[in-house]
Amino acid sequence: MTPLAAAGAPGSTRARSYEIIFGHETFGGKAFDVILLIAIVLSVATVILESVQGLRSDYGGVFLGLEVAFTVVFTLEYVVRLWCVDRPARYALSFFGLIDFMAVLPTYLSLFVPGGQVLAVVRILRVLRVFRVLKLGRYMGAAAVLTTALRASRFKISVFLLAVMSIVVVVGSLMYLIEGPATGFTSIPRGVYWAIVTLTTVGYGDIAPTTPAGQILASMVMILGYAIIAVPTGIVTAEITAARLPPSSSVRACTSCGFGEPDDAAAFCRACGAKLN
Repeated sequence: MTPLAAAGAPGSTRARSYEIIFGHETFGGKAFDVILLIAIVLSVATVILESVQGLRSDYGGVFLGLEVAFTVVFTLEYVVRLWCVDRPARYALSFFGLIDFMAVLPTYLSLFVPGGQVLAVVRILRVLRVFRVLKLGRYMGAAAVLTTALRASRFKISVFLLAVMSIVVVVGSLMYLIEGPATGFTSIPRGVYWAIVTLTTVGYGDIAPTTPAGQILASMVMILGYAIIAVPTGIVTAEITAARLPPSSSVRACTSCGFGEPDDAAAFCRACGAKLN
């Protein structure tokens, strides 16, 4: 439920506009949201297709006309949203208010910065309203669990990232010392770049060691990369598990699958069916 209220007396034009634009229980509100979602998807598709050189050369005028039309519609919608709420500034500074503003800004920005209309793809964020249209709010609890887990693991991940940065700096410096400019390692930053690409198992191949010592070091970094990638996943997974379990001192871990059973009276694991101790 939105914290904003309709401006104007009940039954007035502003109040009815508020009911249609911000409401989702009435037929008019649902129809407005569905039409808005369709317009958002079409506008983003227009921006994406316009970036294709062949399509732009053949249908550039059509894409330009559609973009102008979508911008006018979204601008009017944004103005009406501000007009029909009792506290326009509060809406303008809210999450969806800022997203709605950024949805119309790129086209106007392109008048001063060529190519700025590409940023209009930010409109795709407006489809988050589908949670309200399709009444998917009940699933927002899963998002809350994920947010809690990420917040709880931020310090552990920060320490992990600091350790990784230390490793890539040391390895990059060693590779610069071993290989040198002759094989592409022209500086320590270049070596650090190679270390990051190798440690993350991306492997662009634009720069590679050629000496035996460099190849040995590269092999060690590759193996280390497989071990390191699993660390943040494990940290977040552990926090998600902890966030989903209710606070209880009697949670028992299943010896077969590791599931935490909070029910004291349970004799079998609800996940795998194994007998609990």
